[in-house]
Amino acid sequence: MSDFFTPTTLGRLSLRNRVVMAPMTRSRAGTLDEPTDHMVNYYAQRASAGLVITEGIYPSADGKGYCRTPGLVTQAQVDGWKRVTEAVHAEGGTIVAQIMHCGRVTHVDNKDANSETVSPSAIRARGDMFTDTAGMQPLSEPRALRLEEIPGVVSEFAHATQLAYEAGFDGVEAHCASGYLPAQFLSTGTNQRTDEYGGSLENRLRFTLEVLQAMAAVDGADRVGFRICPGNPFNDLSDENPEETFVALLEGVRDMGLAYCHVIRLNSIPNAPDLDNVAIAAKAFGNPLIVNDSYKIDEAKSVVDSGVASAVAFARSFIGNPDLVRRLEQDLPLSRFNPKALYSMGPEGYSDYPTAD
Repeated sequence: MSDFFTPTTLGRLSLRNRVVMAPMTRSRAGTLDEPTDHMVNYYAQRASAGLVITEGIYPSADGKGYCRTPGLVTQAQVDGWKRVTEAVHAEGGTIVAQIMHCGRVTHVDNKDANSETVSPSAIRARGDMFTDTAGMQPLSEPRALRLEEIPGVVSEFAHATQLAYEAGFDGVEAHCASGYLPAQFLSTGTNQRTDEYGGSLENRLRFTLEVLQAMAAVDGADRVGFRICPGNPFNDLSDENPEETFVALLEGVRDMGLAYCHVIRLNSIPNAPDLDNVAIAAKAFGNPLIVNDSYKIDEAKSVVDSGVASAVAFARSFIGNPDLVRRLEQDLPLSRFNPKALYSMGPEGYSDYPTAD
């Protein structure tokens, strides 16, 4: 018998199985960037996962990137997320909030008028982003954070963590991948600072380490996870030596007592370097891993049964299959999702997918 459908723990988090719902931006937040009724239903429907990781939630107005993405800043947002966590808990689920500061990966039309686009260095990312106002637009020009501003940005992650716990989340996950702000500080292509947050590897690690330490200080490291994907060029990210960078990061947090590392392999990512991210994380972190990226069920069972990973995260499979755990366990066919409705408004292609029944 496989361990895949048995309970486990990640730090203080209790999982009833090893099937994790991966974080996925779905752009369904309300006019105040608060969770809506559709979002409550969407997450509750998928609460049979051992762990639900929310879509990326911005910790400040400056941290917002995409249109209709939710925040953890205002009381309305906290109250909305409280409805989500209560609905998931009512179904016996465990849920963590992914804290995502997009940094330079944004367009000004998606943000509050009084917010700014910030990054370690004033280097504009190549690429386009959808806006509700004007369709696809080039990513906006960022300004470099001043040295004296950086502690305040770190504190935004801690404050969002506190609000997440007030909203009833079981834990939090720091998004340190996909070209967002922590990854921008880590990588040589986006961090050209000459102060203590740039230049040397030690300095480039500093921001992300401080973020994780600040989040852990709120209520213990064993409620905090983090997500990485060394070598992923998404959102115009580049690093001269991603393996060296992330080995140093993982070794730097190895003894912090964090709940887990959520590592994405590079199997389905175009133009990615030849890195075995799972092996890198297993060796350098030495603590519980959630692994991600196009795992089939037999492969997922194998990586858990081997002890390499504690759980496997699924993204697209959870979109069209709210009862994914049951379908995997009983070898039932999986439903396809509607790609045209991934980021639209309302329940269509979101919370209207049927169960196997």
